[in-house]
Amino acid sequence: MRLLIPCLEYRDPISLYEVDILGLGVMDLLVRYVYPVLSGYAKANIIFYLKVGEDDEIAKPLNKHSIPLTLDDGTEIPKSDIHAHVCRSIFKLIEIYDGFSVIRIAIRAHFQDNILGRPPRFKEELLEEVISECLQPASGEIEISNLPVKSLRSTKREYSKHITIPRKSGKIALRPFLVADTETIFIDKTHVPYAIGVMMVIPGEELMLDRIDTYFSEDYSSIIFPTFEERSTQMLKSLIFRIENITRRNSTVKAVYFHNLGRFDGSFILKHLALYHPNYTVKPLMRDNKLYEIAVYSKKKRLLFTFKDSLHLLPGRLDDLAKNLCPELGSKGSISYEDVRLETLSTMKSGLLAYMEQDILLLGGIMQKFQDLYYKAYQVDIVKKLTTASLALSLFREKYYDADNWPIHIPNQNEDTFLRRGYYGGHTDAYTPYGENLYYYDVNSLYPFIMKEFPMPGGIPVWHSNLESMELDSMFGFIEAYVECPKSIKKPFLPYRNKKDGTLIFPTGTFVGVYYSEELKYARDIGYTIIPISGYLFDKMESPFKGYVNSLFESRSNAKKMGNDALSYVYKLLMNSLYGRFGINPQSTRTEMCDKSRRDSLFRRTEFIGEVFIREDLYMVSYLTNPGKGPSYWEPPKNSAVQLAAAITASARIYMYKYTSREDCYYTDTDSVVLGNPLPEDDVSSSELGKFKLEDKLVRAYFLAPKCYCYATEESEGKTKVLKFKGAGKSVITPEWFEEQYADPSRSLTEKVTSHFRPDWKELEVIKKESTISLRTVSSTKRKSSFDENGKWVGTDPLDINDLSCLNYIGTKLFFNLKRKNALLENENSALSQKLVQLELERGIIVPREVESRKKPQPLEDKNTLEDNDTLEDKNPKRGEEERGEENVNSVKRRRWTIFFDKSS
Repeated sequence: MRLLIPCLEYRDPISLYEVDILGLGVMDLLVRYVYPVLSGYAKANIIFYLKVGEDDEIAKPLNKHSIPLTLDDGTEIPKSDIHAHVCRSIFKLIEIYDGFSVIRIAIRAHFQDNILGRPPRFKEELLEEVISECLQPASGEIEISNLPVKSLRSTKREYSKHITIPRKSGKIALRPFLVADTETIFIDKTHVPYAIGVMMVIPGEELMLDRIDTYFSEDYSSIIFPTFEERSTQMLKSLIFRIENITRRNSTVKAVYFHNLGRFDGSFILKHLALYHPNYTVKPLMRDNKLYEIAVYSKKKRLLFTFKDSLHLLPGRLDDLAKNLCPELGSKGSISYEDVRLETLSTMKSGLLAYMEQDILLLGGIMQKFQDLYYKAYQVDIVKKLTTASLALSLFREKYYDADNWPIHIPNQNEDTFLRRGYYGGHTDAYTPYGENLYYYDVNSLYPFIMKEFPMPGGIPVWHSNLESMELDSMFGFIEAYVECPKSIKKPFLPYRNKKDGTLIFPTGTFVGVYYSEELKYARDIGYTIIPISGYLFDKMESPFKGYVNSLFESRSNAKKMGNDALSYVYKLLMNSLYGRFGINPQSTRTEMCDKSRRDSLFRRTEFIGEVFIREDLYMVSYLTNPGKGPSYWEPPKNSAVQLAAAITASARIYMYKYTSREDCYYTDTDSVVLGNPLPEDDVSSSELGKFKLEDKLVRAYFLAPKCYCYATEESEGKTKVLKFKGAGKSVITPEWFEEQYADPSRSLTEKVTSHFRPDWKELEVIKKESTISLRTVSSTKRKSSFDENGKWVGTDPLDINDLSCLNYIGTKLFFNLKRKNALLENENSALSQKLVQLELERGIIVPREVESRKKPQPLEDKNTLEDNDTLEDKNPKRGEEERGEENVNSVKRRRWTIFFDKSS
């Protein structure tokens, strides 16, 4: 099994429109480096490195999956077909990255062992062949993207069509578990463990430092293990053997918790188990490059123990969690990392181990307290769950879910694919870059409030391919619609996902998207033009989450009154974690460790993404789940209901728009707003669900872009209290940078930044990476900056979008129907205007010389809704009051129009 990564670097960037040049560049790499060593089944990932202007380069795979270079039997696919497929893929890339140029092309070619036994060919022979083939049209016999593949599953499974109530188990006993921690040192910019420790936590028993087993690299003989890496490896072996010994003696102990296993400790553990413990079968649970669990089995497939991430159960810093849950154990210690070097390890041993032991003690206390609190409240052991969201879902299903009267439908493949297009996140925007004497408000539990108070889509969705005959007000569900937002709306309401980079923006203009019916109705009422095209309609039902939210909120309030901050924190976590679990995406990147046979099977699938060779007969393979190629591939999460998550986030945006659309709104982020004036007292409460609480009074604040702000408060006496910057440059950003950037938004600084804890899953390492970045105000991705006559930055305006690429046949038909209807309305309005002029002439309201200026109809106002009772005012100052009032004939009602595509228009 081999991996080859040739690369082509362009001296000058090549525009994406140079399809021929780029296509031949890909073929040149294949011919020079891949085909000469091709002797069996092979696939390739083609990666374009794109750049526009001075922005950082981005790496974009040409195809979602690797493309095969041969058929299953090793027969080469005609190079003309490969070339044609590459060119088609480049054209698709242009649609998204219009204006970008290519600076580099790389190919990751994966080879299977020789199955044909043919000798490699010379590149001169291949070069002549590929030139002659690529100059010919594609054969048309093989379409690379549609090669026949088999499902990853050998049998078809049946899935429940609605979420079920879990079976009730008998009384359970709380399980003991282990907690552990690792300390590392840099060796050639790579983290290598020098100390590791583990402690058993028994429910109800006091935690003590002397129960912690610690292992230190320098305690191992430098004669037997001369290098530090060897001593570190032996130290990890001792830990693994100790854990196995504990779990064999006590069969109820299976879980070993690290805080941040997924992005730190897990790399060392996974690599060590794979390389040095061949008698184990290791199964990592990894989705989208996030490690959740490492399960370790014996060769007889008996579960020995599992490494889990406590951060997924209790998100937050270890020190902050300890203050909430177990303050009696003290605080996290500190060490001088700069002084920890290979030559100082032995002399610093006692201090380093004490630091690690305190971390282990705190983690043990946090998990023990959380386990005890949760069990007393709900008789469930947290050790059985991986995440807070899974805990919340189990609680809802067991205690509050009414499957008979409110069954939650699990969407099938078609439904999920469509509904997920209407699942957007929270609204984050920066409107005004600088302000003084501002008010920062935050909503008390926004999403739980929405879950309690707003109706939800229930029942089984019904597909409507053409909604032309239905009124928008009668619809409830998720609708693909033509949307037109007038430029007069300075803070637009409906979201749109930018196709270039996936950024969620709120633009003006015309576009097509899938939206929750209630937000379409709201948008229409504030001035949008909406044309429903097609969609899934649900039953409008009272929320099934009322009991869940009410119970948790009441429990949290009682815990606060009793001064039990720990219990209050647990209830808050559960209350806020449920909604997102329903929106879990069935399509994800899955990673597994497997032998050569399984690797070969995965390698031949179009879902295959990449692999890492670990050791002989052991590979770590990544592939795409639910690739969207048909029902035989569909394997939905058991409890996914994206319609609920999408309805909750959409309703939250509706609720917040009243505040985010205010003229004095400077900044908003999902459930918070910064305003120039205080809210009415009726909207403010520090304890009532859905009300706003005043977080801070800001003396001055800079809001340069979403997730990029800093402010000083009255409490901080004018000094910067909060500084937020999304991106790698956070460590070098200062309050002064915000001031200078506000004065000159075009300013760009180049800084060197260091990422000390960068996971590298291909090498199963955590590395120290130094890079050069450009620090600038990235505000143009969501809104464009506006300046006054003196060139001073004063605000932002919405981007204007014109994207009708998603219109299908029915949508196009409805769109042109609207245009025709508007033309008829304009003609009717013109005719009415002429009749009005004639009537005014007959009654002497105007004189003939004014007729010419009144012949042309007045244009419709830039609104969708105009008042129906507006009257034509008298413009003749010579007329007397008697004429004005006579029979009210001089106040002639002018007809105005509300233009929507439904029966009401």
